[in-house]
Amino acid sequence: MANNTEETLINDLQGVLTETEGYLKDAADQTGEKAQVLREKVIANLQTAKAKLLETEKLVAEKTKYAAKVTDEYVHDHPWQSVGVGAAVGFLLGLLVSRR
Repeated sequence: MANNTEETLINDLQGVLTETEGYLKDAADQTGEKAQVLREKVIANLQTAKAKLLETEKLVAEKTKYAAKVTDEYVHDHPWQSVGVGAAVGFLLGLLVSRR
């Protein structure tokens, strides 16, 4: 469900930005009252985009907190396995760095 929500937010944001880009192109050719109406639409779309970005930020923060919590629980439940994995990763990184 989280991936679906994330994809929906990204698609919505892309749609809002595409629509805003169109308004900006139209506003460049307009003057007077039509330009003011287009500017107001651009401002409204940018506010929508900002709200969607904040929503996406919250979703990413929640996922990050969950991943950190699960990792912390795993390390507490399996400390020696965690030390072994960390040592193996460190060893492999050391090998890769020393080859250069």
